[in-house]
Amino acid sequence: MVSYLDPNLKVFSLNSNPDLAVQIAEHIGIKLGKCLVSSFSDGEIRISIEESIRGSEVYVIQSTCAPVNQHLMELLIMIDALKRASAKTINVVIPYYGYARQDRKARAREPITAKLVANLLETAGATRILTMDLHAPQIQGFFDIPVDQLLGVPTLSEYFLSKKIEDVVVVSPDHGGVIRARKMADRLKAPIAIIDKRRPRPNVAEVMNIIGDIEGKTAIIIDDLIDTAGTITLAANALVERGAKKVYACCTHPVLSGPAIERIQASAISELVVTNTIPLPEEKKTDKIVQLSVAPLIGEAIIRIHEKLSVSRLFN
Repeated sequence: MVSYLDPNLKVFSLNSNPDLAVQIAEHIGIKLGKCLVSSFSDGEIRISIEESIRGSEVYVIQSTCAPVNQHLMELLIMIDALKRASAKTINVVIPYYGYARQDRKARAREPITAKLVANLLETAGATRILTMDLHAPQIQGFFDIPVDQLLGVPTLSEYFLSKKIEDVVVVSPDHGGVIRARKMADRLKAPIAIIDKRRPRPNVAEVMNIIGDIEGKTAIIIDDLIDTAGTITLAANALVERGAKKVYACCTHPVLSGPAIERIQASAISELVVTNTIPLPEEKKTDKIVQLSVAPLIGEAIIRIHEKLSVSRLFN
């Protein structure tokens, strides 16, 4: 491991994704900072930072994935501890930003929880947010501090380019994902198609139509996250029924809750490609799922932010 020489750069990991944090630290060339996350007998979270961080530029790595409330509270308490220990900057690295789907009032008397989380992070003392593939890009505007949003498309696209698949069509599972699908299609030099669906209630989708030519082609469905896998498996089955010869699926955030694994296993999806913004426990690992690491991307972003270099080239 090449040693990163600036002692003012500190990287800490909480409990949501320690393996990714280790990989990020290895890419940068430093050791993870020493901290202890424990609980009192009643469940209250206790955090102890076991080294001096006075005047340091600190990066805390924590995805707010399941159990989302536990991981969010860990993060807020850690930020408060860092602030009170006189860290110079507190840069919060959130590979997966939980509550991002609650970004607007879709119905009367609903909260905008993505904004609430942004307020909590700022109030706790965060000075910068580094994240990946926000479910709703406008969440960047919920913050009054700098937000850098990295994209999973380059990492996913490189994987499919390495497979040298012919007659590819990139498929957006809904109208909202067309820009993401177009970015991948540009990299793969492929056309796009769109699934026209409606969602009568949360986690339930119905395919209405397929816009685009998928007859005899290999389809790659791309989304930002897959939760219960209802949308993605419904789309895959519909593509095969309409003439696609093979279907791959990919996403940045493998939430994969509830019946997701069973649905993917029983679906027309040949392979599901995801990143490690959310860790996959052993019970969710199957032959159909390939997980790619985003540690080099996040590690490079941390180095560039710390050295006050442009991060914009990493967005592409």
